[in-house]
Amino acid sequence: MSHPADTPSIPLAPEVLRNATLPDGRRADIHLADGRVTGLVDQPDKADKADRAGSGRGPTAGPGSIDLRGALVLPALVDGHAHLDKTLLGAPWQPHLASATLREHIANERALRASAGLPVADRATALAHRMVSLGTGHVRSHVDIDPDVRLDGLHALVEVREKFRDRLGIQIVAFPQSGVVTAPSVADLLDAALSEGADLIGGLDPAGFDADVDGQLDIVFGLAERHGAGMDIHLHDGGVTGTRQLRDIAQRTAALGLNGTVTVSHAYALGDVDATELDRTATALATAGVAIMTNGPRRSMPPVLRLRDHGVRVFAGSDNIRDTWWPYGTADMLERATIIGLQGDLMSDGELCHAASMITNEAAAALGLTDYGLAPGCRADLVVVAAGGVPEAVAAHPRRLLVLHGGRVVGPAPETDYPDFPAISVTGGDVSALQGER
Repeated sequence: MSHPADTPSIPLAPEVLRNATLPDGRRADIHLADGRVTGLVDQPDKADKADRAGSGRGPTAGPGSIDLRGALVLPALVDGHAHLDKTLLGAPWQPHLASATLREHIANERALRASAGLPVADRATALAHRMVSLGTGHVRSHVDIDPDVRLDGLHALVEVREKFRDRLGIQIVAFPQSGVVTAPSVADLLDAALSEGADLIGGLDPAGFDADVDGQLDIVFGLAERHGAGMDIHLHDGGVTGTRQLRDIAQRTAALGLNGTVTVSHAYALGDVDATELDRTATALATAGVAIMTNGPRRSMPPVLRLRDHGVRVFAGSDNIRDTWWPYGTADMLERATIIGLQGDLMSDGELCHAASMITNEAAAALGLTDYGLAPGCRADLVVVAAGGVPEAVAAHPRRLLVLHGGRVVGPAPETDYPDFPAISVTGGDVSALQGER
């Protein structure tokens, strides 16, 4: 399959996406202009199963329009938590180094990044390209701010953000990977980061890493208030130590009127406390408007449905992708929804749709994307998926057929996206034999 931009029959800024299946199951034509959705025109119920994009046929086009043949259209996928500066994509494979403690892992990472062989901007660019190709239109990326790297990583991501401005929206969180209180000069570096391109202020385990909950939270909440910035705090601490910090964060959020601008990432504690402690903490989070991000961890995943029922916004992110923290990660947010669904035992169609909302509407709301969606007036940030409906899109790992950002076609990437391993072409002979066909 060639890149849509290289295919003359595919308009680069289509006016109509015809025969689309909408997330609610309706068949409609989606009208676009000036980078926005201008209308949804319902079609009679004439779906033909043979025309489904899942049959293997991709979109075709008429002048100014593209016939999707019933393929599912979603608003652009949203990765609510990534680390563009940490990825090793584009560099040779790096064997994973196990670490006994968080501090040991941070030290190992610091040593490796000095010998990675590729600058941060190059590796982040490789990952951003993959995100775009897989239908991600917006990402929140944390970037390390510490006495070693200082603001170098931030400046690299600001460069990447500008480079991708027409393909991928990038929010940057100033992340104190080496702590706040215990790391010399980090508070001043975080302050500078918010003046030099970071959008949000981060934090890291106020109790478990800094051993000073009030000290760290005083600094990060103070910086958020001073700069008018949002917050996104990594919290790995488990049990009541973690839930106590969650309630402290909620209390400070409410007191400062920061409802809707504060996220706690991971929040493992919500997955390993009893029901009474969970409900007490969920009530505090919902009242203060504190969101929770999860990547579907192998242990202690927050119970997404129970939190939803309490009114807590829970959304999804990739977290680490092919870096020193773990060797896994594809940047595919539909795959991430699958992982969360499996971990959270989400099985019904309604539950699969909720998993999808964690990588679309819920994540967009947590990131403050006000013109996001699939309705007239919204930005035309869209992804066309080879599936007949949302539950299938979560469960089946479908291909991305088309990716639009601001109404312009930006993906998917060609199948020759791996330059070291180009596509194999077969000349002569019976190709059907290779495919197991007779």
